[in-house]
Amino acid sequence: MLNFTVGPVMMNDEVRALGAEQVPYFRTAEFSAVMQESERLMLKLTGAPQGSRAVFLTSSGTGAMEAVVMGTLDSSDKALVIDGGSFGHRFCQLCELHHIPYQAINPAFGHGVSEGDLAPFAGQGFTALLVNLDETSTGVLYDLPLLGRFCRENGMFLVVDAISAFLCDPIDMAASGVGVMLTGSQKALACPPGASVVVLAPPALERIGRIVPQTMYFDLRNALKNGERGQTPFTPAVGTMLQINLRLRQVDAIGVEAEVAKVAAQAADFRQRVSSLPFSTVSLSPTNAVTPLEVAPDADAHHIFELLKDEYGIWICPNGGELAHRVFRVGHIGNLTPADNAALVGAFQDLLARGELGGR
Repeated sequence: MLNFTVGPVMMNDEVRALGAEQVPYFRTAEFSAVMQESERLMLKLTGAPQGSRAVFLTSSGTGAMEAVVMGTLDSSDKALVIDGGSFGHRFCQLCELHHIPYQAINPAFGHGVSEGDLAPFAGQGFTALLVNLDETSTGVLYDLPLLGRFCRENGMFLVVDAISAFLCDPIDMAASGVGVMLTGSQKALACPPGASVVVLAPPALERIGRIVPQTMYFDLRNALKNGERGQTPFTPAVGTMLQINLRLRQVDAIGVEAEVAKVAAQAADFRQRVSSLPFSTVSLSPTNAVTPLEVAPDADAHHIFELLKDEYGIWICPNGGELAHRVFRVGHIGNLTPADNAALVGAFQDLLARGELGGR
């Protein structure tokens, strides 16, 4: 199979080979040294400010989102949530579940957030802003420097879900004033799913120190304490943590800018190749990670997904809900090349000749 989804993604041979090895015991000095190196590299690659920490959770990205909402916000906060798609909306659901007062900004479909969109919320007592930086359901990348300036000007704590943005688009926590950045193992880190990383700047550490934990497994205070010795409170996904360490070292060897540039080039190559086909672009503020494409009115996006999977051995990313039959997504992360793009576009051209792409 050729995998163009946005997670899990194609892994490189070295990461796959490491995953085939026997999983070691983890309460050892050797494993602690690996985890401490991973924390150091995460802080470096995210541009985290001095005094930041990173914790590693054995959970999906949504688990990290919930840990951050529970661990850094409480009922005294007034949060502003950018709700531009299914993943941004998840922050709204978490705020409701954990009794965090919030208000949502709902950008138009496929649009980012402008200064004008933010202006009505300035000086209104908001204490935090939560954003899914790359809204992968629509392929929209929000303007992080703009959000950072708005938060600084209004004394707000900035929480950035970068599950699909880390290593795909530029992120500098210190420059943008990010309080928390979280990501997942199965996106551009290109490791198996089931692990997430939360990078915590000093303002987040201060919040964690004063908020009484209402959870055992997602207690960030306990995770930080154990992280001082390179360990986790409970049994981690040991093999995946070792693969994450390998990927971080690979990225560090070439530089995060080069890794982002590679994803950007893969996205640009695909978009150029597919431009003559009867699809419409969705995002007016596109991320490098994924290209959502709207099909012709007489075509069915989910049917195209099924045909590619069953007849061509190619996975693309379907959508759910009201977009299920209108929009599919093509990812550009993981171990993909322009030759892989050519194979996918060749399959699209074959489907076009068969009359499956519509546009009549």
